[in-house]
Formats: sequence, structure tokens, C-alpha cells
Amino acid sequence: MSLYHPATEDLELPTVLHALSDPQRLRIVRKLSADPEPRPCGGFDVNVSKSTCTHHFRVLREAGVIEQQQLGTARLNSLRRDDLDRRFPGLLDAVLEPASSQAGAAV
Repeated sequence: MSLYHPATEDLELPTVLHALSDPQRLRIVRKLSADPEPRPCGGFDVNVSKSTCTHHFRVLREAGVIEQQQLGTARLNSLRRDDLDRRFPGLLDAVLEPASSQAGAAV
């Protein structure tokens, strides 16, 4: 079974913004932005059930925010930064910068 990933030209701003609007999904994207290496789904600090976590990854993938690769029974996740920057220049920086500043202020 192949996982659906929209083509760069098919990425839609409302769908991407919806995917980034959830705090748990934004936390996942921040982690992926900070680490260029693909990470398994279990490698994120999200305090939700496994099924909810799966939902969050699906929303991010189907919006075109992340790419998932199947590796055995694990899925490796990486941020589609190049695709997002090409389609919506500056969007990720605009969304992630305030989140990074807020995270630093909360420490």
C-alpha cells in the first residue's frame, strides 16, 4: 500500500494552514524542522493516544507538510520544507518563528 503525498503544485494554502493550526502537529513540524534526519512516529513528544497521533501524521502528510517513508513496520517522517518553500515562500518561517520564540519564552 502506497502512502498518498500530494505533488508540490497540488499543495493548497488552506489545507496546509489547517494542518499547522493544531498545537500537536505544530510541535511535530518544529521537531522535523530542527532535525534534517527522518524521524519515526514514536520519536516525538506528543501526549496523545496512538490513534490520535496517527491522525495527526495523516493530516500533515495529506496536506503535503511532511513526507512519510515506510521502513518495515515503522514510518519515517521528514518535513517537505523545499516543496513548501517553493509553493508558499516564507510560510514555514513565518509559522515556525513565532512558535520557536514562544517556546523559548516559556522556558
